[in-house]
Amino acid sequence: MVIVFVLVIPVIIALMGVLHWYVWRRLVRDTTAPGTLWRRLGTAVFVAGPAFMLTAFLGSWAGLPFGLVRVLSWPAYLWIAVALYLLLGVLAGEVLRPALTWLLRRRATRASATAQAPAPEPVTVPDGTPASLPADPPAADTGVAAPADLSRRMFAARLVGGAAAAVAVGTVGYGTYGVLRGPRVKRVTVPLATLPRSAHGFRIAVVSDIHLGPVLGRGFAEKVVATVNSTQADLIAVVGDLVDGSVGELRSSVEPLSALRARHGAFFVTGNHEYISGAEQWTEHVQELGMKLLANQRVELPAFDLAGVNDVTGEDHDDGPDLATALADRDPSRTSVLLAHQPVFVDQAVRHGVDLQLSGHTHGGQLWPMNYVAELANPTVAGLERYGDTQLYVSRGAGAWGPPTRVGAPSDVTVVELASLQA
Repeated sequence: MVIVFVLVIPVIIALMGVLHWYVWRRLVRDTTAPGTLWRRLGTAVFVAGPAFMLTAFLGSWAGLPFGLVRVLSWPAYLWIAVALYLLLGVLAGEVLRPALTWLLRRRATRASATAQAPAPEPVTVPDGTPASLPADPPAADTGVAAPADLSRRMFAARLVGGAAAAVAVGTVGYGTYGVLRGPRVKRVTVPLATLPRSAHGFRIAVVSDIHLGPVLGRGFAEKVVATVNSTQADLIAVVGDLVDGSVGELRSSVEPLSALRARHGAFFVTGNHEYISGAEQWTEHVQELGMKLLANQRVELPAFDLAGVNDVTGEDHDDGPDLATALADRDPSRTSVLLAHQPVFVDQAVRHGVDLQLSGHTHGGQLWPMNYVAELANPTVAGLERYGDTQLYVSRGAGAWGPPTRVGAPSDVTVVELASLQA
């Protein structure tokens, strides 16, 4: 594993370097003159951004204080999002820039031809006096306000590059605001054939992927708790990826979660990031916060069975999911609801006759067009879908990983309302 890590990291760094050089070339070199202030400022941004990224990524492993990592993470992660949309804008500009240059050249040629046209021969009337001629038409408007020493090519590069930068910064700014204001409540009704009439309308608040860590801290946790409690759900399901950091680093950040309230309590299952952050310590601490851990376990509620399994990442830590154990000796006539962090576990849920699986993990893609990448690794990226007799609901998550930004995948706390077909 260490060997793979050592080999992969240099490749990733080299790829990031090439992509940054390409975007810098289009946005800075092609739009500024050598030695100018704008060239220096643009180059400084494209050096500082990757430097913050590398320092923030490697800081924790290098033993930097968590407070310093937290300070570095904001510019580092925001730069990732901005760089992504700068890259997309530059790629779009590869099509737009030549077309704009051609249009400018065509209009300039027409204007030049009009200005150099020969004057018409004077016209006389029968008495020999010259006839009055209409005034010369006004010179054609080229529509180009560029200075004379600015070539059409550079003008097009500046126009396209400026538009790409404005769209990238605006997109990331709005997407970051959407995360920091806290998740919105989403509601979905799930009909279950075996659910008794007495449980019709039972509401489960599904909370996933909060990702408290260097960027999202205590204030964000308070917003999530307020949103969840406002739903007045019957049960709260926290389906993994609660944190990005150790208990010691994030003890204050997660403290507000002790205020989660529901009639049947709050339940927790691990996600892949818990295993990165120290699953054993976190599974102990979430119970101290008042959540009930479902580690390959089941509880029998009055109307249905609620089961939870460890994340599939736990297999690398001898702590993987075991649905057979979780469902052992249960009454198969009762409705079963399963908490499993990753949607890919639905195959196991189908084999074991689970009625409904609640998951997260995907973030809905978080940053468009990454949703298309997420689709390659997950059966469902967001929403409700049926697989055989099992229904799978995947939340987009309450927080964000990496950049505190979402584009095309708004964060949510989902209230899943169970519906009995007998009602």
